[in-house]
Amino acid sequence: MSRSRIPEREIAERPEGFGGPNLSPVGLELAPHEFAEGVYALMATIPPKDNNGVVAGRDAALVIDAGITPEVSAKIRAAVADLTDRPLRYLVNTTYHGDHTFGNAAFPDEVVIVSSRVNKENMSDLAYEKETRSANMYGDGALLDAVTTWRRPDLTFDSHAEIDLGGRVVQLHHFGPGNGPGDTVVYVPDTRTAWTGNFVCHAGVGHMLLQGGPEPYAESLRRMREALPELETIVPGHGPMGDGPAAIDWFIGYLERLHDEVLGSVQAGRRLEETFAVCTNPWAERLDPALSAALARYPVPRELAQEGMLALCRDLHRLNILSTYRLYGSQ
Repeated sequence: MSRSRIPEREIAERPEGFGGPNLSPVGLELAPHEFAEGVYALMATIPPKDNNGVVAGRDAALVIDAGITPEVSAKIRAAVADLTDRPLRYLVNTTYHGDHTFGNAAFPDEVVIVSSRVNKENMSDLAYEKETRSANMYGDGALLDAVTTWRRPDLTFDSHAEIDLGGRVVQLHHFGPGNGPGDTVVYVPDTRTAWTGNFVCHAGVGHMLLQGGPEPYAESLRRMREALPELETIVPGHGPMGDGPAAIDWFIGYLERLHDEVLGSVQAGRRLEETFAVCTNPWAERLDPALSAALARYPVPRELAQEGMLALCRDLHRLNILSTYRLYGSQ
């Protein structure tokens, strides 16, 4: 079996004691951050809950991701109305995951939903997706009862598309498999800012390998680095915004090391628990200093943000070892 094979569904297995990201919308507030007139990040005030974005041109506005419930979708649409008087015409889904797409159905019919073709193909089983995301609702899974339909994208693209909002062009990119098979990056050239969804987070966060291994993921990131040479800032789907090139470089290095160490462990005949022990853990002692500084800007107790992110990064790392071990061990 090829190490580049992309499974049809994300891995369901989790390491013992895995907590994972808190996707519950309880307590969620979205704070706008202005990059330029008409270009805003909507930052969740509690990390790692979902971030969003708003981009407006002369003629129309675009929103990035839809939230996990209709109630969250309403918050996003209210934020758009507060920030621009341009009509909302487009909604971009950066991934098919429900915390980014369950709110699609709450947007008016005239809002055109856009995403990669692969993302749309993965939006096929609402019950399964709700069950999968409910594992990270931290006791608030009943809120997903409000999600009764899964509106799929109206327009799709394979690798690249552009949306002209009137005097401002927004680029959409699918660089290849990553956290999922269809990750979509939204790039605004005039602000050198990219909304990356689950594809890449702030440097120092090793995001989850849910559908595939580290080799194709790293290659997708290299394509992003080559395609966006003027990129400065990323707004991830979860956690703080940060230096885009630094995040890409850091994550490529992490994935390359993960590949080498897990493959070596499999070839040596080690069991999974032994593989956990021999793989380098970047979070064994502390968070990356730049990530720690970014978390200090959140309006929550610093220790809570730091300790929560450190525990999450350790969980994600163990999941990445497990998923890579299962992929390589099946060959």
